[in-house]
Amino acid sequence: MSQRQDAALERAREVADRLTGLGAVSVSRFFSGAAIAIGGVQFAFIIEGTLYLRTDDESRPEFEALGAAPFRYGGRTRSVKVSSYFEAPDEVVDDADTLRRWAARSHQAAVGARRRRV
Repeated sequence: MSQRQDAALERAREVADRLTGLGAVSVSRFFSGAAIAIGGVQFAFIIEGTLYLRTDDESRPEFEALGAAPFRYGGRTRSVKVSSYFEAPDEVVDDADTLRRWAARSHQAAVGARRRRV
């Protein structure tokens, strides 16, 4: 495992520890970062030190209003935007109650997306 992934896993564990009351939060490896899930449903991940939360049509405007950007990664020929995950704004991450609220909503967005696929 790389130092970058070790750091992502450690950061994910720190975030998970702050999500008390939301259920059994788990952390696992996810590409070059770490995934955060509740009850087996991934709703967040950390890549290169940034926390990304699952969004849906209802929550996405709040992320955008706070200047958050969607997750992007470099593909072979272009940058790929993943609009279902947005970076968590600092004001969300810095406040434990706000983080729990946004994480709960992100988990519900992930559960809803999973239901629509089935």
